[in-house]
Amino acid sequence: MNSLKTYIYWKSDVFFDPKTRAELASLDPIRDAEKIEDRFYRDLEFGTGGLRGVMGAGTNRMNKYTVGKATRGLGKYLLDTFGAEACRSRGVVVGYDTRNNSRDFADVTAAVLSGMGIRVRVHSDARPTPQLSFSVKHFGSVAGVVITASHNPKEYNGYKVYDEYGCQLVPDKAERVIAYVNGVTDYREIDFAGNKELIEIVDVTDEFVNAVLKQSRYNNVAEKADLRVVYTPLHGTGNVPVSTVLARDGFTNVAKVAAQTVPDGNFPTVQSPNPEDRRALLTGIAQAEETDADIVLGTDPDCDRVGVAVKMNEGYKLLTGNQTGALLMDFVLSHTDLHAIRRPAAVKTVVTSELGAEIAKKHGITVFSTLTGFKYIGEKITQFEQAKLVGDEERDYDFLFGYEESYGYLAGTHARDKDAAVASMLICEMAAEAKAEGKTLCDKMYELYREYGYYLDALDSFTLKGVDGAERIKSMMKNLRGGKSPFENTKTVTDYSAPVPAEPGFGELPTSNVLKYTLEDGSWVAVRPSGTEPKIKIYYSIKDEDHAVAEEKLEIIRGIVKKTLGLE
Repeated sequence: MNSLKTYIYWKSDVFFDPKTRAELASLDPIRDAEKIEDRFYRDLEFGTGGLRGVMGAGTNRMNKYTVGKATRGLGKYLLDTFGAEACRSRGVVVGYDTRNNSRDFADVTAAVLSGMGIRVRVHSDARPTPQLSFSVKHFGSVAGVVITASHNPKEYNGYKVYDEYGCQLVPDKAERVIAYVNGVTDYREIDFAGNKELIEIVDVTDEFVNAVLKQSRYNNVAEKADLRVVYTPLHGTGNVPVSTVLARDGFTNVAKVAAQTVPDGNFPTVQSPNPEDRRALLTGIAQAEETDADIVLGTDPDCDRVGVAVKMNEGYKLLTGNQTGALLMDFVLSHTDLHAIRRPAAVKTVVTSELGAEIAKKHGITVFSTLTGFKYIGEKITQFEQAKLVGDEERDYDFLFGYEESYGYLAGTHARDKDAAVASMLICEMAAEAKAEGKTLCDKMYELYREYGYYLDALDSFTLKGVDGAERIKSMMKNLRGGKSPFENTKTVTDYSAPVPAEPGFGELPTSNVLKYTLEDGSWVAVRPSGTEPKIKIYYSIKDEDHAVAEEKLEIIRGIVKKTLGLE
């Protein structure tokens, strides 16, 4: 059916609930033709990142029916893969964040799975995505689902699937699930009533917090108590676990941003609940200025990312994800008995600065690079553990720390996803240690630059919505691949859409729509369409001994990229 016919079907058929039909009836087929087209021109794609989209009625929206379809397909996959007995005994864990409709979509997920004979454990309240990852391992479940759109604007929600190890699905597994989801062609086959006897409400917050605290690296009680922290969960799930972790770790001088501790899917106090954006932390920074706090922490709605602003003479400076990751790499490795670990390893993504990798290598740590997306870091942890179980010495490593430039960090293996709870704790610990030395985290950053060289990292993100936007992004990537490098001093061009060798013993990286240009001076540029949003992203990492020269290089390269892609 074309978009208009599908729209009429959804608006008219009594199978769809009154709220859905009323929403669609408010649209005029002539006046709102473009809006109808956008709602129905395709099915919301279940990709390697699961579902993510604007909420509302339509096949290209997040709603009860698209969530039900995804869950029906997932349930069929689980039953065929693990068998009915394992699905009924081990079950699936379902979590959700504070976004509008998240709890409703979690309930739909639980109903559909239980109606298929699959046991479901649902978190008792909105909790972090890494706690869902932890829960899958804790209960020995066959899979997990979390309802979240991470740091996206309030109009969005999403649906992410985790494997039995607590890792978000990587492409080979996701493709199998996608085939099952695409096989659900009739919404009427979805059982929305469910089986309440197979649904259990659970709370493993205490167990999650205990696991996070095991990663503590700094024990000076007085210096922890002396650190003045302002923390904001940005209306999300971080309030309870992060506050609890910091208190139990000895940080007694933590002030929360009261207005932003209230769970609210409308995120009323911020333009976007993204801690990568300084504007999201402005309320916290204002409070910090009044109280002379040392740092400001902000976690996103599902508490898997964290941003930190540091008090300086000129105000509060927001560290980049690459800077925080490098500092954490140095802190974790400097406060770990590496001699007691047989084969320690760290993991980063290919669009993350090399500074953290250089720090790890100086400590004698093996560094692995993965594709963009923390699921690939989680996959490495699983590969290391599986190798240990079967005695595969070539692939047997001990994971210590992993991070990506987009404010995601993980120490330890309690989760297979980035964890803002453990990262917040470690950021506070290293800030407390720095303060005891009469320094700030920015001072510590400059020390790393003096030792390893200056790295200037930046990200440009361009939103191109709708059918036309998607076609423009495809055209940009096609043109880049069809032409020569736009940079005169290019050393290598790596196209991750073709197989690229991974580290010895680990075969090849999965293919991904990413182009990376490495320049003669060690700088690099990577171009990548987002897998979850209508955006094309350009990552820059400029290396030079001189800060001013690096800034000049960045602006020149930015201009070349924008001109080449037609984004001026």
